[in-house]
Amino acid sequence: MGINESFWTASLEEAKQGYVEREHDYLCLLCGAEVEKGIIYPVDGALFEASRYMRHHIEQEHESVFAHLSGLDKRLTGLSDHQASLMRLFYAGKSDAEVQAEMGIGSASTIRNHRFALKEKERQAKVFLAMMELLRETDKASTCSSTGKGKPNKQAEKQREAGPSEYAAVVQKYFPNGPGHSLARIPRKHSHRQIVFQEIANRFAPDKVYTEREVNELLEAIYEDHVTLRRYLIDFALLSREADGSAYWRTSRAGGDGAEQEATTDRKQELKQLYKEVKSEAGVYQIRNKENGKVLVASTMNIKTMNGKKFMLQHGSHPNRELQNDWNELGADAFEFEVLEVLENKDEPAFDAKAALEKLEAKWVEKLAPYGDRGYHTRKQAE
Repeated sequence: MGINESFWTASLEEAKQGYVEREHDYLCLLCGAEVEKGIIYPVDGALFEASRYMRHHIEQEHESVFAHLSGLDKRLTGLSDHQASLMRLFYAGKSDAEVQAEMGIGSASTIRNHRFALKEKERQAKVFLAMMELLRETDKASTCSSTGKGKPNKQAEKQREAGPSEYAAVVQKYFPNGPGHSLARIPRKHSHRQIVFQEIANRFAPDKVYTEREVNELLEAIYEDHVTLRRYLIDFALLSREADGSAYWRTSRAGGDGAEQEATTDRKQELKQLYKEVKSEAGVYQIRNKENGKVLVASTMNIKTMNGKKFMLQHGSHPNRELQNDWNELGADAFEFEVLEVLENKDEPAFDAKAALEKLEAKWVEKLAPYGDRGYHTRKQAE
């Protein structure tokens, strides 16, 4: 049992509900599942919109946010197995006497002492969080002062200490097949680690905003543990990201004069604004069974988020039962999602995008005739 990396950047309220809302979907903080917005999900005869379906997902897959979190490794929760068991019973509404009887320990007063100990742990956690916030603010202030006339920060100074020959030697050691290829292992030595992650950061375009999926795909090609790579890139300030993980961009290296830093900051804001202003594209796509060639034609107002249908198939709730049965039998690798046509948006007041999309989908259904042995459609109901 684990937890999604985005959990650590979520607010307390988001962590409690177990998911975050993004521009086009909802992300489960417990397992990373995504639920596309704008889709109605059928569940046992009921129809759920995306946020309700995400809550359903958490109930079905994780029982509850509390149940999932309380079952995490004690290295993450800071709780002993005994304390986690007590908290689960408290969460279930058990009285002290009931908890004592179920666990077979001490007396009711012993359970009250355990409750007090957990309250003490909560107070300690608040003090620790306050201290970490203050430390973070101090670090930010130190970084800002180091980019001006003050003393350079230690991290940037160490990075500049590595000369061309040392840099090349470290790259050769950890990228044995050469720069641009996969990483053999993550260095233990801090200075070597900085060089390795600077080399990895160089593979990101300096003027591009990446989605989390694009970042993961790029890093997976470098090293199997892409989550650790991503975390180090953030820790070394080589990548920056939105708080909800919806956008990532390469960060300029520390140092430089005030004008350079100001220009970098302006460029970051420009990239973030461009990312937010990117218009979603509607279009028609197909889900194709590579084993028998059968297809299902579908449309969406945002072709970048076709994962909603994939998510439904993975969880056995797709309304097309024939497609679902084949998916269950053959597995995800036997299917591919392919965009057939993007809807041409017309900048006219009378243009009805939804109506145009329906016509575009009907055109492709007619063209491919996905019935019988050729597809998953029926002539009475096209999807």
